[in-house]
Amino acid sequence: MTNPVPPNSFQRYRLGFPVSVLGEPLRTHDSRRWQNAPHLSVSLAYLRDIFGYLQRQSIHFYRLSGQLAPYLTHPTLPEFHHQLDECHNELAAIGDLARQNQVRLTMHPGHYIQLSSADATRVTRSQQELVVCSALLTAMGLGAEAVVVIHVGGIYGDKRASLERFVHHFLALPPQARQRVALENDDRAFDLADLLWIHKRTGIRIVLDTLHQRCLNGGNYSLSEALALALATWPADQQPKIHFSTPRTELRHLYRNRQRYLAMPLPNQHSDFLNVFEFIDLLQAARAAELRPFDIMLEAKAKELALLRLRAQLAHYAPVLADWVV
Repeated sequence: MTNPVPPNSFQRYRLGFPVSVLGEPLRTHDSRRWQNAPHLSVSLAYLRDIFGYLQRQSIHFYRLSGQLAPYLTHPTLPEFHHQLDECHNELAAIGDLARQNQVRLTMHPGHYIQLSSADATRVTRSQQELVVCSALLTAMGLGAEAVVVIHVGGIYGDKRASLERFVHHFLALPPQARQRVALENDDRAFDLADLLWIHKRTGIRIVLDTLHQRCLNGGNYSLSEALALALATWPADQQPKIHFSTPRTELRHLYRNRQRYLAMPLPNQHSDFLNVFEFIDLLQAARAAELRPFDIMLEAKAKELALLRLRAQLAHYAPVLADWVV
């Protein structure tokens, strides 16, 4: 059987990594405390350096720090609330650089985003965060693929009520913010079946996390079935994205109160590097099912070092598949 012709650059699988760079001493954002007047302009200067590193390593997918604009929505520090306006030109320039280098950018705020909460104050803060994240990406001039990925949130004692609250609070977001948000399955509370329930009511795009899918799979979907269902929630003119990781297997030696103890690995913990054979299985499953291409955010403790090692191993063990990866 002849090898298939690799698709064009839009259709290839882009591999990405989240936030921190380990291969060079690069900062991801201005992490100074508020007393030292941190600013988005400093974070963007750091980001420009990261883009240079991405270009040198031929990496075209990157997750931005959720703290690019420090204290942007802090309720008692109004002096930080206008950073997007103050950095209008710098944000546009960073967006131009991302397009020039063909880098897809996304964001993934922390678990403090809780649209499923019954606490009105927490929901309001969550909505504010999503609005400013969306505004930041829009100020860079980025297209619809630059998504803000979130989780559903907590169950709060009643799963159905939490799902319904999420739908209500999501639909209350401004249209621009709704168009940026994508939803990821988690490993303990809300699985792919729950996300599909939300998608039917909101149209929200789904980002499948393969490790979370293995940990929590109430729908009993196979990997190719789960991929197909998640990818189908994305418009035809947008390249979907997924998250891929493999579980930690190492025994760890930890210390507490000067005492050493052994910590067993948990199935939902990310490994330092990635299992290349599980990754090959993923790509082969996608190809066998004739699924549309998608971008893959690699979640590993070794960050871009894990990406570079996986890419090299893929070229060694599955060179045909390696031709499909940017």
